[in-house]
Amino acid sequence: MDVSELQKLTDWLIDGGRSRASPKSFMAETCERMVAAGLPLWRVGVFVRTLHPEIYGRSFIWKPGAEVEIGSVDYNILQSPDFHTSPLIIVFQHGLEVRARPDDPQSRRFPIIDDLRAEGVTDYVALPLPFIGGTVNASSWTTKQPGGFTDEQLVALRSLAKPLARVVEILSLNRMAASLLDTYVGNSAGERIMGGQIRRGHTEMMNAAIWLSDLRGFTALSDRLPAETVVDILNQYFDCQVAAIKKHGGDVLKYMGDGLLAVFPIDEYVGDEQKVCSHVLEAAHESRASVAELNYPIGDAVERFRFGLALHVGRILYGNIGGGNRLDFTCIGPAVNLAARLEKIASQLGRTVVASEGFAGICRGGWSELGEFPVAGFAKAERVYGLADETSAS
Repeated sequence: MDVSELQKLTDWLIDGGRSRASPKSFMAETCERMVAAGLPLWRVGVFVRTLHPEIYGRSFIWKPGAEVEIGSVDYNILQSPDFHTSPLIIVFQHGLEVRARPDDPQSRRFPIIDDLRAEGVTDYVALPLPFIGGTVNASSWTTKQPGGFTDEQLVALRSLAKPLARVVEILSLNRMAASLLDTYVGNSAGERIMGGQIRRGHTEMMNAAIWLSDLRGFTALSDRLPAETVVDILNQYFDCQVAAIKKHGGDVLKYMGDGLLAVFPIDEYVGDEQKVCSHVLEAAHESRASVAELNYPIGDAVERFRFGLALHVGRILYGNIGGGNRLDFTCIGPAVNLAARLEKIASQLGRTVVASEGFAGICRGGWSELGEFPVAGFAKAERVYGLADETSAS
């Protein structure tokens, strides 16, 4: 092995691998430099657990001459027999190194070794990647070198795993921060916060289509059902909307009990109002159908649900609002207030989807005029439109 190249690689890792900012390129350069230094690597894997409501962990797999493969697994992996018979579970749970050689009968307890033997692998070692916070993640290293890894090569791998863990932890924390922000404040807001918009008063004007929905009869539902059941119902109900909103370019900003506020940004320079509003209407149709199909068995009965949705378009103030160091990244303005009033009108009329004159005027077709209604807090009455294929709440 080339000791000087290994030292250069160690120094590069200690410096944060800054010449390769993305996890994919960092993984590729690290493995290629290890091979150049004389480590006979065949397949290398780095496995990192995440803090995400749907994804348990991510994997980064390198092979010579191939693109780094990035994958993810959901929480179902915890019930998978393959996971519980993998050497990696020993690393994750106990922080211990695991070595398995295809020619060693003791290694047969790991089913993956049979697959590696078929590939011509002669040695496998799984090493812990301990993070400063106390969690332990894992790496795996294989070779096709006759006789497997030498003792010198294993020492080099163990030595490199320590600075590698520091860089992987930094990359993981950066991704985790972005993921948590996306989860709790939405994608657009998360990007702005990560970009430095963190002070109270950091706001911007935005032209957007506004989505404000509400579950009908939620108060009565909450009163007669256990709290755990209500939470489960709400989660399923929000699923009916969130998938459609995200699919059509919207950003969910806030859940307010049974209410949901989302925005669909409109690029004023491109002038894509009609395109955006058409996407919003498609999402509305999909959500309406999903909620109509939603049912929840409670005892011998089956609960069915109705919701109301108001659509409007206008300028909003988007950014940090709050008191002291407790802020909320949200949107405010007359356009949001009007959307809230329209949702109440939808309830009064027994309608599922209603729109303002502004929204219906941009996204023409398929609307019927419901009349002019006084709007609390507004000097002028608002002309309201409903979907033409609907006469009452579905």
